[in-house]
Amino acid sequence: MLYAIQSFMTNSSVKKKKIFIKSYGCQMNVYDSNRIKDLFVNQGYALTNKIEEANLVVLNTCHIREKATEKVYSDIGRIKKIKNKRHKNNFKLVVAGCVAQAEGKEIKNRSPLVDYVVGPQSYHKLPEMIDNDYSNININDEFLQNEKFKNLLFNSTNKVSEFVSIQEGCNKFCSFCVVPYTRGSEFSRPVEEVLKEIQNYTANNIKEIILLGQNVNAYHGKGKDGKSKDLAYLINKISELDKLKRIRYMTSHPIDMSKSLIDSHGTNSKLMPFLHLPIQSGSDNILKAMNRKHSVKDYIEVIEKIKSVRPDIALSSDFIVGFPGETDKDFEDTMRFVEKVKFVIAYSFKYSARPGTPAQKKDNVDIKIKKARLKALQSLLKLQQVNYNKAFINHNLEILFEKEGRYKNQYVGRTIYNQSAFVSHSKNLINKIRKVKVLRSTDFALECQL
Repeated sequence: MLYAIQSFMTNSSVKKKKIFIKSYGCQMNVYDSNRIKDLFVNQGYALTNKIEEANLVVLNTCHIREKATEKVYSDIGRIKKIKNKRHKNNFKLVVAGCVAQAEGKEIKNRSPLVDYVVGPQSYHKLPEMIDNDYSNININDEFLQNEKFKNLLFNSTNKVSEFVSIQEGCNKFCSFCVVPYTRGSEFSRPVEEVLKEIQNYTANNIKEIILLGQNVNAYHGKGKDGKSKDLAYLINKISELDKLKRIRYMTSHPIDMSKSLIDSHGTNSKLMPFLHLPIQSGSDNILKAMNRKHSVKDYIEVIEKIKSVRPDIALSSDFIVGFPGETDKDFEDTMRFVEKVKFVIAYSFKYSARPGTPAQKKDNVDIKIKKARLKALQSLLKLQQVNYNKAFINHNLEILFEKEGRYKNQYVGRTIYNQSAFVSHSKNLINKIRKVKVLRSTDFALECQL
């Protein structure tokens, strides 16, 4: 699942040094950017949303698609003009994240103005690198998950909901994906370490936790007894925290949907009835070419098992169209699959070859065909989302309110099914859970009444 680029802001101007952070891509990048922010605030930096006044600029990058990578280089080009006007010792540029991991040397060669390059498993070393001016050291080939989490701070960045990274890396090696090469092999944080981080957030009145991982349901962190624990165990332990009201997790792989995790959806009231479970294609031929290690039938069986314990579960997924070798029939299979499952929301993209992946040299579907297929798929997915939201009109739903809306006295939050919803109310509703009545639905949100 992809998030819009976001920057961290503050109106503080009393501190001498200022940092600007821009995060591209997935939720885990947002989480990493929050941790980078923590590191430098602890070093005396203030946050700014104005790149022109920053002393340190961090671009926390994503390498999933080509456009995300090119966006980074485009931003570097704009930053060059700013840096040229500043003294080199008073303006440092860092490229962090997955592009840094995959293209460290190329970044240095292509953009000499970049001072530091650091991968997603070693960004905890950034303060040390900058303090000691290690501008010629590229450490993005180090996978230091254990060391990284031991050296991070975990300050609350929100008033309502927090991401918590519990699992990183991937052992699946899908033929289109760079994650095993940029994030490394699967690693899970110990149960007590995760609990300690979440307790820090709930002490600040955070009510919702979203557990993150490249394959979050492959979680296998050690418990107090030294034995490996699965995601269901972790969720149940987290749910014992009284102040915590909602738990979500993403992103999952179909082959790691264990019985214990499925059962948790039926027994744990704090686990929200929403599941993001990417399949990428509804064609067995394409799934095999993608090295997904499961069939369409396998996926549907998982869904049926979840619905048997939680009939109202809301399903989300990811799709890639125009994968190398995808025929008209393969795409038709995907469309029929989507019609059968009925996703409440899904993310779909044209195939984009990523350097170093097995599928890179096989891209053979014409771009016009890719665009036409993507348009057709997105139309169907949008129709399903609209119909799903309409079904809630005149029904009551619980909402956890997260922020103010764009209009006066408007508040926006999430339903238990992860739908965006908003109400107008004279009192501040942020960080409150309220039952509301749905009045009408837009394409992407619910208008409600308290």
